[in-house]
Amino acid sequence: MNNRESWPVLSPMRTGLSCNCPRCGRGTLYKGLLEIRDRCTHCDLDLSCHDTGDGATVFVILILGALVVGLALWLEASHAPPIWVHLVVWVPAITILSIAMLRPFKGILVGYHYRNLRHKYQTGPNA
Repeated sequence: MNNRESWPVLSPMRTGLSCNCPRCGRGTLYKGLLEIRDRCTHCDLDLSCHDTGDGATVFVILILGALVVGLALWLEASHAPPIWVHLVVWVPAITILSIAMLRPFKGILVGYHYRNLRHKYQTGPNA
């Protein structure tokens, strides 16, 4: 089952959001918080050639920044709280949401990388 015709084409969004292998959709993509495994635990796909760079971080910064700035402006305009309230609310919110968003966004980018550059992942006689 290692030839390229036997694996179904999976959605990079679905596999990325679930943090699963982009080829089989079953194996786990991460071995730590954000460290991509060298090989899939289910289909043995070599994931060492992935290259997401800082792409996921940029998406998270832009999306989370727009969301938090909008909510902080709303909070300030509607309730005018002291500055310590902003610190108590937004520092933990930004920290938790950025960590929670980085895994799926990085998984989505790995999925698109696999879909668009599948030839880099193929090894063996069928490559």
